Amino acid sequence: MSVVAARLFCLPYSGASAMVYGRWRRDLPSWLAVHPVELPGRGARADEPLATDLRGLAGSLAGEVEGLIDGPYALFGHSLGSLLAFELAHALCDRGVPPPLMLFASGGEAPAVRDDGELARPRSDTELIADLRGYRGTPEEALADPELMAMVLPVLRADFLLSGTYAYRPRPALTCPVHVLAGTADDLHRPALDAWARETDGGFAIDLFEGDHFFLHSRQAEVLGVIGAALSRRMNGGPAAMLQ
Repeated sequence: MSVVAARLFCLPYSGASAMVYGRWRRDLPSWLAVHPVELPGRGARADEPLATDLRGLAGSLAGEVEGLIDGPYALFGHSLGSLLAFELAHALCDRGVPPPLMLFASGGEAPAVRDDGELARPRSDTELIADLRGYRGTPEEALADPELMAMVLPVLRADFLLSGTYAYRPRPALTCPVHVLAGTADDLHRPALDAWARETDGGFAIDLFEGDHFFLHSRQAEVLGVIGAALSRRMNGGPAAMLQ
C-alpha cells in the first residue's frame, strides 16, 4: 500500500460537482491523495440547499476539510473554484490550520481584479444555456436535454451568484506559493492572472496550456504533470516557484 505524503483538495467550477476530478486519483502520483470537494446542492450533497455566499461557503468548507488535514496539503480550484480555494486557504489559516503547500489557481482572474458584478443578477434558463454554449464546454445534445438542464441550471444559477456577489477583502498575503494555470485561448487577460502574485509572499508561477477555458480537461495529462511536479518539489524541500 502506498504511503500518502500529501493531500490535494480540489474545488469545482460553476455548475460542476466533485465528479469532474474523479479521474485525478488514478493519474496523479500515489503519494498524493486527491480529495474532490463536493459543494452543497450537487452530487452526494444534492439534498442540501445551494450556497450563494462565497465567503460563508468557504468558512463552512474549512470546518469540513480541517478534520481531513493530517499533514501537508494543497488546494486546487478552477474558475469559480480558484476563488473558492483562495477563500478556503484564508479560512483554514483563520482556524489555526497550517498554510497549504501550494494554492493552484486555475482558469480564474485574481480576486482583487475580478469584475463579476453582472453575475449578481439571477439569470433566466435561456441566458444560462447561452452562457454554457459560450464556454464551449457542454455538448449541444446536453444543452438540448430538458431533464439534464433541469438539474444543471439551478446549480449554475447559484454558482453565478456566488461569483457575482463576492466582494474582495484585502488581508495579509498568504505564505504559501500561488501557482496559476490558464488556457491560451481563454478570455482572461494576462494582467488579471499576474495579479494573483499580490496575494502571496511565498512565491508565484504561471503555466499556460493550449486550449480554452476547459483546458484542464483537454490537456489533463499536462495539467496533472505540472501539479505533481510542483508539489514534488515542495515536498522535497525545493525553493518556492517564482514568477516565470
